[in-house]
Amino acid sequence: MLAEIERERDIDKPAVEDRLLLPSSTGKMAWILGFILLACVVFSACTGALSISVKELTEIVAFKLGLISTTSVEEQKSIVFWVIRLPRVCLAVLIGAGLGIAGASLQGLFRNPIADSTLIGVTSGASLFAIFVLMLNVKYFGMLTELAGAYSISFVAFLGAAFTTFLVYQLSKVAGEGGITTLLLCGIAINAFVGAVTGLMTYLADDQQLRSITFWNLGSLGGATWTSVLAVAPFVGISVLFMPYLSKALNLLVLGESQAASLGVNMKALKQKVIILATMGVGASVAVAGTIGFVGLVVPHIIRTTFGPSHKTLLVGSAIGGAIVLTLADTFSRTIVAPSELPIGILTALLGTPFFIYILWEQKRKRL
Repeated sequence: MLAEIERERDIDKPAVEDRLLLPSSTGKMAWILGFILLACVVFSACTGALSISVKELTEIVAFKLGLISTTSVEEQKSIVFWVIRLPRVCLAVLIGAGLGIAGASLQGLFRNPIADSTLIGVTSGASLFAIFVLMLNVKYFGMLTELAGAYSISFVAFLGAAFTTFLVYQLSKVAGEGGITTLLLCGIAINAFVGAVTGLMTYLADDQQLRSITFWNLGSLGGATWTSVLAVAPFVGISVLFMPYLSKALNLLVLGESQAASLGVNMKALKQKVIILATMGVGASVAVAGTIGFVGLVVPHIIRTTFGPSHKTLLVGSAIGGAIVLTLADTFSRTIVAPSELPIGILTALLGTPFFIYILWEQKRKRL
């Protein structure tokens, strides 16, 4: 009798783990990466032109929370931490998480290890609409600037990301049966068209506009404020919170579209949910920080190689891993050429390209 109970418990264990968002292996991975992320956040918050020790940082936070009544830390360091350093670190964590989980989910949807948000037009659409604002702001967007102020570019860029993604999805239904292959081809076509229009706008830009366009496309977290953090947080939060619930369907999709559909996966609903959630996270991130490449491409590969291919682990790990990578990248971008600042898009591309090639080489070596 005891043996039968134990056997039934073992049989029911996977079912229980399926009902939970984080199974034991994923939970352990989340704890490990969570501690690494916390260490990276502390390191980033302490590093900069004005150095803050860990002891001073602890005292600053404790004083702000009312845990201690007096502090010996200079007021300048406290202001730098709360007004400049912490919003930037929070924004890096949010954007990294949004890019990481979007890359992992789109790779699962397209069953393509080199898929990312550019395939569905999120990045290119945001860039194009941002360029429209940068070039035509004075003449045509005066009212928008009065209403949105410094965030007019971010607002229009997010609309551009959403509009382009919607156009790709609708075109895939008109041009074919709306399958993933058709969606991919439509994404490539729209990206080519948007790239051509972006090139034309860049060609027509004057020197000042061209400089603004170039720096926006290179990506930066230099304009981080609590307002931008609060603007990005809901979109990235929804993406990170709800995307892991699609992990079971994405795992079945590995077998193929028809096989997944025969096992009960609603392919139309799955595509809509993944695209909407990915667009929300990446669109908000690109709108605030510009184009930041390779995070959504490289991080899922690292998590997949280290912790396995299950999407339950992959999606959660990619969100935390993306936050880690972008937090460290932003720290180096503002310190490596101090007092100047290296655009974070350049740094992620310089570090991401050779690392990505190394991952592909390792995978090929293991197959031989």
